[in-house]
Amino acid sequence: MVDTSGQLYTIEGIAAALIMLISAYLVVNATSVYTPGDTHINDMQLEVLGSDALQVMNTPVNGSSESPLQEIVENDDASTFNTTFLNYVNNKTGSETDNIHYTANVAYRNISDGDTTWSYPLASNRNMTAGDHPVRVTEWVIVDKTLPPGAPYPPTERAVLVEVLLWRD
Repeated sequence: MVDTSGQLYTIEGIAAALIMLISAYLVVNATSVYTPGDTHINDMQLEVLGSDALQVMNTPVNGSSESPLQEIVENDDASTFNTTFLNYVNNKTGSETDNIHYTANVAYRNISDGDTTWSYPLASNRNMTAGDHPVRVTEWVIVDKTLPPGAPYPPTERAVLVEVLLWRD
């Protein structure tokens, strides 16, 4: 008579090993480890999004000599900047919009002394809090404006830097 109990134990051991391997595979793939070093990917995506929005806003439309961003800075039009910028950065494919917040400033060099850099707020849709992690995007704009505002000399054409800090909730 042939003893087949050894074969049964071998098949049972192989089946148990396969079940353990499949279980371990499913557990490892079901969890994701999010390390602080991975946040740079989200920051880079947000930076590209903001930079693209500013570049589009700084492109003249329909053969115009001025871009929408030039007109916004020259007229200190925070409402138009808010509407246009948020329209560009918060739109995404699908039915839901993104939830991006910003604060924008205009920086320029003082003509009278040439060394002092000044800035003033352009627009903001929410104040930053301590928990927000912003990224910075900038765009140079040529404007014909009196700077600092209210100075006694006439407007002159000059380059100003539009700086935007972006963050997600």
